[in-house]
Amino acid sequence: MHIEPGMLSAAKIMGANAAAISVLASHAPAFLRRPTEWAKSLLAAAFFSVLMEVWHQPVGPSELHFIGASAIYFIFGFRATMFGFGIGLLFQGLLFEPQDLVHLSVNSLSLMVPLAGAHLSVGRKILEAGKLDTVRWSTILRFDAVYYSGVVAMVGFWLMLGEEATPLADWALFAAAYLPVVICEPAISCGLLRLLGRLNTNNPVLRFTTFAGPVVA
Repeated sequence: MHIEPGMLSAAKIMGANAAAISVLASHAPAFLRRPTEWAKSLLAAAFFSVLMEVWHQPVGPSELHFIGASAIYFIFGFRATMFGFGIGLLFQGLLFEPQDLVHLSVNSLSLMVPLAGAHLSVGRKILEAGKLDTVRWSTILRFDAVYYSGVVAMVGFWLMLGEEATPLADWALFAAAYLPVVICEPAISCGLLRLLGRLNTNNPVLRFTTFAGPVVA
């Protein structure tokens, strides 16, 4: 989901910067009022960064990553995941890929906008219902299908705005490459949620997850 440096003009990058700041600012008041959300966002960023670095490969005009979106979302919640994606990309840029810092807002939007869509259409009802350790694979599959469709659409959007034309076949190859991720990721997410569900409710680990109490959407 990375957009390579040089693909977008400075003016379009500035527009993406403004959009990313607006998205985060709209959720900042609720986020800042809850200190536990800060810890959750750092944990989400760490989880996300590890998964991104463990497995990624170039496909077509972008890169295929194992993001772990549904696992991070259902374990840490919506706002922590959204801020965690931005923090994780910042850390990766500072530590491993400094050239990607140019497109920090672009790549952040590619993850955050689909997250908001998946949260509003599928995820929020699941979080509010609770009992995440019994959520079915098919339920998480719906979330992942919406989320990764959004990621693919966002990559297509940036490519459409690019300074050089990208063949539609290249974007289609990138889109098709995410199908195995959409199929496999829900099983991993279910396994992690069931593992957390077996922990004692007084376990300190649960303090920084959605298992600690009612989820505020």
